[in-house]
Amino acid sequence: MLRLTELRLPLDHSPQALAQAICERLNISADALEHYSVFKRGHDARKRVAIKLVYAVDCTVKDEAAVLARYRAAHPKDNHVQPSPNMEWVPPITNGAELAAKPGYKRPIVIGAGPCGFMAALVLARMGLRPLLLERGKVVRERTVDTFALWRRSELTPESNVQFGEGGAGTFSDGKLYSQVKDPRFLGRKVLEEFVKAGAPEDILYLAHPHIGTFRLVSMVEHIRREVEEAGGEYRFQTRVDGLVLNPQTRAVEGVRTADGEVIDSDHVILAVGHSARDTFAMLQAEDVAMQAKPFSIGVRIEHPQSVIDVAQFGPSAGNELLGAAEYRLVHHASNGRGVYSFCMCPGGTVVAATSEEGQVVTNGMSQYSRAERNANSGIVVELRPGVDYPDDPLAGMAFQRKWERKAFEAGGGDYRAPAQRVGDFLAGRPSTTLGDVVPSYKPGVTPTDLSTCLPDFVVEALREALPKFDRKIRGFAMEDAVMTGVETRTSSPLRIPRNEAGQSINTPGLYPAGEGAGYAGGILSASMDGIRIAEAVALDMAGKPVTLPPR
Repeated sequence: MLRLTELRLPLDHSPQALAQAICERLNISADALEHYSVFKRGHDARKRVAIKLVYAVDCTVKDEAAVLARYRAAHPKDNHVQPSPNMEWVPPITNGAELAAKPGYKRPIVIGAGPCGFMAALVLARMGLRPLLLERGKVVRERTVDTFALWRRSELTPESNVQFGEGGAGTFSDGKLYSQVKDPRFLGRKVLEEFVKAGAPEDILYLAHPHIGTFRLVSMVEHIRREVEEAGGEYRFQTRVDGLVLNPQTRAVEGVRTADGEVIDSDHVILAVGHSARDTFAMLQAEDVAMQAKPFSIGVRIEHPQSVIDVAQFGPSAGNELLGAAEYRLVHHASNGRGVYSFCMCPGGTVVAATSEEGQVVTNGMSQYSRAERNANSGIVVELRPGVDYPDDPLAGMAFQRKWERKAFEAGGGDYRAPAQRVGDFLAGRPSTTLGDVVPSYKPGVTPTDLSTCLPDFVVEALREALPKFDRKIRGFAMEDAVMTGVETRTSSPLRIPRNEAGQSINTPGLYPAGEGAGYAGGILSASMDGIRIAEAVALDMAGKPVTLPPR
């Protein structure tokens, strides 16, 4: 089988055009093409009046070796035709059930039921190792009820919200399923295939920027839970881990202690708690687990009419079904030395309340699979530096986040409404007293105010410089009535838990930091991929085999 990349066709091409393009690329007749399938489809909208669809396809042809040799001879510097790589995932051990049947067997524990945690549990269960997954929050549908209570009635449940519960923070997001991390083993493809098996739409397998949306994520994580349990794994909800049981001589993990005092024995504990488990990070510091401060970013959510973004990005092709709702990615290097960039852009979505602690306001973006809501929203955030903006201490970033989240809570009125400001007012340095044509989507509501009271001065300065620059790239971005809602603080984990080549904490053997909370991922797909890698490392160690963590 051959893989052809960079096949470019007009947006309105005929059904036969792709097969014709394959034959033309390979210089073969139509009857020599036996079969083809689309591996990836994206678009190139740099010329808005002539948008192209860009395909990568896998195909089988007659006399494949000869066709490939002829192509390489004619195009020696071209790598757009190659043998299709083997993307099959192979379990690292085959005797997991045998190991689990031995007397005194200690199950591996997974802490956290977000994408990293549930993929780790799925892989371990498939290998017969009967993992135990501990989740502080509730099952996904009960969690959804609690989350809606904050959005509709300003009632926060600290252990069950956008951050905590089955599915993790990604459940209430756009459900983006793409990543920029290197993936030589095609683990991302395995994740997508597992998601499709669990009910995700099949187009996530070939779209260049796939997404799934909140409601489909809910049913998908339920399906994965059932499969883990059917394979011998176990989930325990509303079970918060409040301590580690460590060997006093070696510091090796021997188990965990839950909030109700139960001690559960295990020599292999995967820590997949997400970026908002602040009490867990404090516990780890008290246990002297090695941690490091790392950079993260804060800023606001900005909303425009989706139609404005569609026209700016796609011109006369705005509204085309194949293109869907337009996205954007923006970066500006401000004169004060700060990077400003768009984060987690949600086409046709809503801004949501994402706090997990009382007396604080945090924003995030969410959309459904259809991306059919009126507004586009995105985080517009500014880089922070440990040792410059806050002390170079592992927990200092969390304290910095809390400070500005509390100020946002106060500026919003103290009832989980969020502070908001028109872009025109923000750029002019005056508070907003009313809002304009762009209706903010944040629930339970917003309070027009001055966002500079709940952001650091250097962030305000960088944002005021960046917005007009972004308007030159996307016409209408700095429109007067666009709405900014604050604050966006949970862009990534403010710390990293360093691990060795075996995937274990560098000073706490048997503890496997993983996913976004540990500083090794930045979204649903990369977190899921890291869950697979760490599950493989655990399985190999349990089988007594040497472990070298595969490259990220």
